[in-house]
Amino acid sequence: MTDISAFSELVALDHGLCVLSTARRDGSVQSSVINAGVMPHPRTGEPVVALVAAGGTRKLDHLRADPRATIVVRAGWRWVTVEGDTEIIGPDDPQPGVDGEALRLLLRNIFQAAGGTHDDWDTYDRVMAEERRAAVLITARRVYSNPTNG
Repeated sequence: MTDISAFSELVALDHGLCVLSTARRDGSVQSSVINAGVMPHPRTGEPVVALVAAGGTRKLDHLRADPRATIVVRAGWRWVTVEGDTEIIGPDDPQPGVDGEALRLLLRNIFQAAGGTHDDWDTYDRVMAEERRAAVLITARRVYSNPTNG
């Protein structure tokens, strides 16, 4: 397993803000600023980079066509990049053993792993369902950073 602990350390320093890059069908790169965190994979328990994506977004379309992604977290001049394979779990991408309740809890766990808090979890859950939000889990294949991260 590739160590993503340096990525995890930086997540907390800037509200989980990261840049996610995916490949378009023509091979060009699409990048988005998103929130992400590190958490155990819901089935394997191995650490993954996790984010929540709204249903119907280009990033989900791209990941369905080519499940590879690159994500960068930074804080000041420190940065860590994780390249890896993604898995989508959501209402439009069902996975065995993940029912509606498990998805609801998974989306909450990802939000919290990215440093998020909420005063009204019922509203959060409702909005996630209305927007057909999906979990995106990135299993690291390559991790690298600038020299100050060692």
